[in-house]
Amino acid sequence: MKSRLFKPALLIWLVAMLASVLVISQTRFVADLSAFMPKLPSARQQMLIDQLRDGAIARIVLVGIEGSDEAERGRLSRLLVDKLAHNARFTSVQNGDRQTQQHDQQYFFNNRYLLSPAVTPQRFSAAGLHDAIQGTLDAMSGDAGLIVKKILPRDPTGETLQILEQFIGENQPSTSDDIWVSRDGKRAVLLLQLGESGLNTDAQAAALEDVKQAFASLPARHADTRLVMSGTSVISVASRNIIQSEVERLATLGTVLVVALLLLVYRSLPLLLLGLIPVVSGALVGIASVSLGFGHVHGLTLGFGTTLIGEAVDYSIYLFIQRAGGGNPGHFWRTIRLGVLTSATGFAALMCSSFPGLSQLGLYSISGLLAAALVTRYVLPGLMPQQLNLRDLSGPGLLLQKVLDSLTRLRWLLLVAMLTATAVLALHHQDIWSRQLNALSSTSAAQNKLDAELRGDLGGNDMRYVASFSAPDQESALQLAERSRRVLQQLSRQNVIGGFHTPDELLPSLATQKARQAALPTAAETASRLTQAVQGLPLDAAALQGFVSDVERSRQQPLLSRDSLHGSAASVLLDSMLIQRPGSYLVLMPLRPASGENIALDKVRAALAAQQLGQVTVIDLLEETTAIFDSYTHEALVFSSLGSLAILLLLWLSCGWLQAVRVTIPLGCAVLCTVAILDACGIQLTILHLVGLLLVVAIGSNYALFFANKQQLGSDDQQRQVEVSLVVANLATVTSFGLLGSSSVPVLSFIGSTVAIGALLALVFAAMMARMTPRALPR
Repeated sequence: MKSRLFKPALLIWLVAMLASVLVISQTRFVADLSAFMPKLPSARQQMLIDQLRDGAIARIVLVGIEGSDEAERGRLSRLLVDKLAHNARFTSVQNGDRQTQQHDQQYFFNNRYLLSPAVTPQRFSAAGLHDAIQGTLDAMSGDAGLIVKKILPRDPTGETLQILEQFIGENQPSTSDDIWVSRDGKRAVLLLQLGESGLNTDAQAAALEDVKQAFASLPARHADTRLVMSGTSVISVASRNIIQSEVERLATLGTVLVVALLLLVYRSLPLLLLGLIPVVSGALVGIASVSLGFGHVHGLTLGFGTTLIGEAVDYSIYLFIQRAGGGNPGHFWRTIRLGVLTSATGFAALMCSSFPGLSQLGLYSISGLLAAALVTRYVLPGLMPQQLNLRDLSGPGLLLQKVLDSLTRLRWLLLVAMLTATAVLALHHQDIWSRQLNALSSTSAAQNKLDAELRGDLGGNDMRYVASFSAPDQESALQLAERSRRVLQQLSRQNVIGGFHTPDELLPSLATQKARQAALPTAAETASRLTQAVQGLPLDAAALQGFVSDVERSRQQPLLSRDSLHGSAASVLLDSMLIQRPGSYLVLMPLRPASGENIALDKVRAALAAQQLGQVTVIDLLEETTAIFDSYTHEALVFSSLGSLAILLLLWLSCGWLQAVRVTIPLGCAVLCTVAILDACGIQLTILHLVGLLLVVAIGSNYALFFANKQQLGSDDQQRQVEVSLVVANLATVTSFGLLGSSSVPVLSFIGSTVAIGALLALVFAAMMARMTPRALPR
């Protein structure tokens, strides 16, 4: 019989679904990392976010062309550069060709008197020139002797060497036939720089697809040639594609298995479709709620939230099977209500998180579960046929009752399981949690190997240590970088750091350029001082007239701007260090360790602060990402603990302390044993395992509440019907999440294996502890 509330409820449901669809149609779905960064980041965390969004790490694509012979690889490399050079998705496309190298050499040589940090009035006095020329002559006996001999007539003071000295210690790509090649010469290599932010995965995917299509369309390409790519953007896009593919495959397979299971029980396609209404309703309301609450929905939140909303399918299973058995509707809805409130209480704790990702997950789960429960309560009964023609489950029910009776008598095993799990965790308490973000990575070993090879081929810098600051305009940014460089130079001499780069090495501030121009003497003064300077040196001043002309030209030349580097390889380096943002400039200065792998950052910070450069933030990216991950996990643990206490309080107030204990002990034991099993298998816990454990509590609370509901026991038949519904719901959960647990993608495997194991244990332990004393079987 339909309730008098059915029609108003149906109308409200239809309006809510329509409104949800309208909201979702206007929703912005994002796939970047912003939702998993702190809402109010510290200076160091903000720097990490800046690096991930705008830094070179996120925007560089390493490309290799393999197969065929060297000539063919070189031809394809040049054609690929031509194809991509005018593509707006890339700010730079380089393969080390002669034209680019000459462009760089000309930039540094022609502008040496504006770029060289050694240019001062003292250096261009007669004595200063003498010392500088003597130094250059001394350098002729070194490794750079041929270069020095070549440039000596025009650069006797060695300003070019002063500039190159800033890049000593840097690995340079190997070159063959005027293009970059790998160390073993079997691969042509290219370096691309993306124009879009590193957080825009969609834009990165489009740019990478452009590279693939451009390579595929190269004329007369040998069939055995192939393109390989790596870099943070390549790995991010590949990971996203793998996850999407795995989700689609496993979700399809899981849906088929669950549908087959429910059809086996229901024997009715309409009933099966009705059972999906709460799930779909919950998902739509969940997405719309997050969209309204946050202004956008993150893809990972959507994926995990949809998994959590899977609990909603249990509601219809309980309703159909228990209704067919003639269960008391009043007690049934009381149990469902309490189960929903228990789940919502647990997830509510996540909403207080400072990480938008957890907050979104909490809101999605709560709104979705409440919507699903309300639809199950007020809409679904009115749509159900009056007579449910389910399969006769009395036979399986009798067998199940015997099994559950046996489990009830084995209650002591619960204590053994808890003690064993506690012992396992006590033995490994220091290794339970993973502190590494790469634990969540789905990158294959082959991709990691390729990435390391290409970085080695291109002489990639270690970007683990970075000094950073922001400034309102480019001139301020460059002047502050120059002040920072003087401190970093001192630290390099002290061997605190092994090297560094600052943007002013490539583009000095206007103030510095003017000062260097002002330090240059006039042509007449230069000629006069040069005559004095070469006395006692094996040089004739007449042979250095090119130097006099160049100094005079430099005094008059326009100051350098960012456009002066256009088309050079140096522009890529400058772009990675001097980043224009709306209303400000971000400066990122990579630091290189002196030896080993670590830099004493405290010394670097102290030295900068001593020179009133406290606004320069210095971080270890590895340490900072680990710290954020730790903070994420710690906060989730705290809020999960608070949620657990709230659940216990809710059960105590609703059912009394005795029943609250009967319900919470099996749940706690299931969580404890799940963690112990994962630990014994050598799996360290991550934030995803924690989300999985929350879902175990949410699902398991329904089992325990139904088992512990004394008022709902009714007849033996009704009790067996309740227990069958619990087992069917558990089979559906374990099947779908077990498939997820078999995935090769860690983020899916972690949550799937956790829920599958935990849900099974929650049912078994609830049967042992929470189930009312079984009645005698009918003869």
